[in-house]
Amino acid sequence: MDSKMEECIFCKIVKGDIKANIIYEDDLIIGFLDIEPINEGHLLLIPKKHRLDLDELSEEETIRIMEVSKLMVKRLKSEFKPDGYSIMQNGGEFNDIGHYHMHVFPRYKNDGFGWTYKEELDCK
Repeated sequence: MDSKMEECIFCKIVKGDIKANIIYEDDLIIGFLDIEPINEGHLLLIPKKHRLDLDELSEEETIRIMEVSKLMVKRLKSEFKPDGYSIMQNGGEFNDIGHYHMHVFPRYKNDGFGWTYKEELDCK
């Protein structure tokens, strides 16, 4: 096994070496609650195989993770009655885990989460 995979916290969750609050699992994807949630119900979806970025996912993994994200949004809407939801992922240097993951979380008015904008953008 690759040393990066041996050290990867998400690979350890997939193998069962680290406990997680798993809320979804199939042959390709596993979903679990984030340990540092933005809001209650914040979950992460990951491929079971170690992948760094979106462009490394197989076609089947890409399709499945989107199908599962849709299913999770339905569950979030039903269980948490949010004002909305966010789905996001970070790639390259901004993927701080080193294993592809998709965030899915409920959103509420004035929850404090949002984008920061530069005051002036030169769009020329």
